[in-house]
Amino acid sequence: MLKKPSRQQTAKTESSPVQVRIEELIAIGRDASRAVWPPAMVRSRQGGNYLSRFKGRGMEFDEVRLYQAGDDVRSIDWRVTARTGKPHTKLFREERERPVIIAVDYRRPMFFATRGIFKSVFAARAAALLAWTALKHGDRVGGMIYTDDRHHEIKPARSRSKVLRFLLQLCTEQQADSGGSMAAHSDAMLRLRRMVHPGSLCVLISDFRAWDQEMETHLNQLNRHSQLMLVSIHDPLEAELPPAGLYRISDGERETMVDTTQARRVAAYRDRFAQQQARMKKFCTGHGILLLDCSTRDDPAHILTQQFGLRYSA
Repeated sequence: MLKKPSRQQTAKTESSPVQVRIEELIAIGRDASRAVWPPAMVRSRQGGNYLSRFKGRGMEFDEVRLYQAGDDVRSIDWRVTARTGKPHTKLFREERERPVIIAVDYRRPMFFATRGIFKSVFAARAAALLAWTALKHGDRVGGMIYTDDRHHEIKPARSRSKVLRFLLQLCTEQQADSGGSMAAHSDAMLRLRRMVHPGSLCVLISDFRAWDQEMETHLNQLNRHSQLMLVSIHDPLEAELPPAGLYRISDGERETMVDTTQARRVAAYRDRFAQQQARMKKFCTGHGILLLDCSTRDDPAHILTQQFGLRYSA
């Protein structure tokens, strides 16, 4: 049984840049209780709280158009018909729920930061805020967490216990034990495509270091029948090398020296990152995918409220 953390424990957990605890992720739910989930056009065929692209008799008026054979005569708009002299019918959009799938990249490169918080910590906090907010608004929430050598899937359900299970798994999987794998990322995308059903909202949280043509193919397939949103997290060091000098860096097991005294090498490093970011943005813009570009120095709640569409009501 989970115990409510003391204020001292909560403050200590919230200040940790390298790990998250279940008490912290549960506490994030209090902020989500004040969040207003953005309106969305979804494609799920089950009843719920969102406006669907399917037209039919529902609670939300959509438009008036010319009457067509097969239209329900009860939906005829007699005022418009009388004014125009041609039969017109009212169309409605049904309110429906949607499954929300939150996929979190927990491969070894996510357990890194030179400033701010680990990318994995950012991902866990963002996932918690999204999960609690979706649950509060009646969505079925599910998730997938993938590491270098395993993955965990939680099927969508309108259940607090399922959200807690997802968050607890985020805390359990914090110990990275192998090197970052491109193959692991590709395998996770295949599994995610099988998990995300038409009409779902899929949020993928990663550093997208493995962005390539294969990744674009997977994302294009995911985006065909669902809403897709990407939360991309990078460390400032991945975008720009530090001032000229020699720097010793370590992953906890090995050490190496980084030489930033050569201007050409520094510029090439910066350009590679900028080109990858530009490619990601171009792809997402062209396919109608929402992309959030985040830094480990950012606060996940602030990023989501300012860019993702969540806003807090008084």
